[in-house]
Amino acid sequence: MKKTVYIRFTFILLVVGFMLAVQYNTVQNPETRDTRDVWAIRQELAKEKLLHSELLSEVRILEETTGKYENMISDSPKAALNDTVEQLKKEIGLTEFVGPGLTITVEPAMESIAIGQTIDEISPDLLIRLINEINRFKAQAVDVDGKRIIYSSAIRDVNGNTTVNNLEVKRAPFTINVGVTTVEDAKKMYNQLEASPIGDEFFIDNLRLAIGDPVNDVIVSAFDQSVSNEFLLETPEGE
Repeated sequence: MKKTVYIRFTFILLVVGFMLAVQYNTVQNPETRDTRDVWAIRQELAKEKLLHSELLSEVRILEETTGKYENMISDSPKAALNDTVEQLKKEIGLTEFVGPGLTITVEPAMESIAIGQTIDEISPDLLIRLINEINRFKAQAVDVDGKRIIYSSAIRDVNGNTTVNNLEVKRAPFTINVGVTTVEDAKKMYNQLEASPIGDEFFIDNLRLAIGDPVNDVIVSAFDQSVSNEFLLETPEGE
C-alpha cells in the first residue's frame, strides 16, 4: 500500500516539475515578435519589389541577348563570336565608356589650406571606401585619375604612395569619372553621394569631394594594361 502511494506521489511531483519547467522556459524565452510599424514594413516591401523589378529587367536583357546571338549564329557564326568578344571587353572594362554619369573631383579642403595644414595624398583605405560607395549605387564604369577600375584592380600603398593598378595616384586635385546606365541613375547617384557621410571622412583627411552634376556623356578611360587570365587556356586551332 505504501509503495503504491509513493509511486503516485512521485508521479505527481514529476508532472508538477515538468509544468514548472515549461512555464519557466516560456518566461525566459518569450516568442519574438515583429515590432516594426507599418511604415517600416512598407519600406522593406518597397525594397523587395525594387529588387524583384531589377531582376526581371536583367532576365529580360539576357533573354534578348540570347535570342540575338541565336539569330546571329544561324546567319554568321564569326560575327556572333566577334560581337560576344566586344561585349565581354566592354563589360570587363577594356574599352572606353561613353555615356551618362558624373565626375567627382577630390581636392584639398579650403579650410585646411587657409590655416596652413599639410595636404597629404589620399590614403588607400579612404579611396577604397569611396569606390565601394560608388559601386553601391550601381556604377557601370569608374576610373581614378585616368586609371580604370576593373575586377582585378588593386588599390594599395606602395612605398608610401597610393596606387591603382600599380600606378601612382597624384595628389589632390584629381578626378574620378563614373559611368552609369541612364541619366536618372546618375541623378540618383548624385543625390545619394551628396547625402552620404563619405564626404565627412574626406574632410577629416583635409580633403573635399566636389561632386559634379549628372551629364549625358561622361568619358571613362579604358583599362590599358594586360589582363590576367591564369585560369584560361587557349585551345589549339582545329580542336
